[in-house]
Amino acid sequence: MPQLSMHSPIGDLAISEEDGAIVAVDWGWGAEQAETPLLKAAKAQLEAYFDGERRGFDLPLAPAGSPSEQQVWDAMRAIPYGASRTYGDIAREVGISAQAVGQACGSNPIPILIPCHRVLAADGLGGFSADGGVETKAALLRLEGALMI
Repeated sequence: MPQLSMHSPIGDLAISEEDGAIVAVDWGWGAEQAETPLLKAAKAQLEAYFDGERRGFDLPLAPAGSPSEQQVWDAMRAIPYGASRTYGDIAREVGISAQAVGQACGSNPIPILIPCHRVLAADGLGGFSADGGVETKAALLRLEGALMI
């Protein structure tokens, strides 16, 4: 599976492609690097996002997951840049429990591009399973102007 890595303000990221779609964004540096047109486009869009020049992504995504996870990830993609929703909001929208929404957020294979960082607990930030945990989530929300601390 072709992979391309990049430096970002929240750590190194490795972007993976399969069958013409992005299938993963992982924290860390990939062992092998491939500069396919799609991976180069994904890297450029992420760099523009981190530079504050891009608010959305127009990349083909193919996250592997269950039907309910796919519903949650679709709901997350609909959250606008700089906005947030709660686990409960999404749970009501897709008809599953808030806990199941949290689990889908935690298993999101394409963070940032599928913005799980925009999903918050009713009483605060909630969790974040990426490197850096909640601090990384807060950094992404601050970048988008959605968190002022």
